[in-house]
Amino acid sequence: MSSDLRFESTRRRLNGQQAETVDRLTTAAVEVLREKGPAGLAVRGVAAKAGVAPATAYTYFSSKGHLIAEVFWRRLSEHVTERPEGGSIADRVVAVLRDVALLLADEPELSSAVTAALLGDDPEVSHLRVRIGADIRRRLVAALGEENDDEVVSALEMVYAGALVRAGMGYGSYSDMADAIESAARLILR
Repeated sequence: MSSDLRFESTRRRLNGQQAETVDRLTTAAVEVLREKGPAGLAVRGVAAKAGVAPATAYTYFSSKGHLIAEVFWRRLSEHVTERPEGGSIADRVVAVLRDVALLLADEPELSSAVTAALLGDDPEVSHLRVRIGADIRRRLVAALGEENDDEVVSALEMVYAGALVRAGMGYGSYSDMADAIESAARLILR
């Protein structure tokens, strides 16, 4: 984990012990999701799995949505998209979008929980949603290079967000949505 992220929280700067507690909580959240699914996730249960008091868990996370959004933010910020060698602008953009869309595809419980969490109205989730959106925008702008255009970036962001909401609603898998995102991105970038 990058040292900057390890000691950063949506609520405050963390010392080493606090960062370790947050790491344990985010790891435990994924374990609880795998065992019980999104409906079985509760901050209290995650705290028990992490070996911390519920009050301690709530010191760092205002809700289960906040906790799950933090898990996604950490995964996204640690993940580097491999740039295709010699690819076109469309190839680079598709690589970014597919990579982010597939980040959680092999973890259906976590994918479902992330979609629900990011649509929530918790202010801490809102803060993370802004960070996540900014990170994805930064990746798209880098992939577009000199062809960067705000309208194109906005359209690509809309495709990505819409596809993930559709996957979260059960209209297809995250892998299916990655294919749909690729098709739409290539249409936009013609």
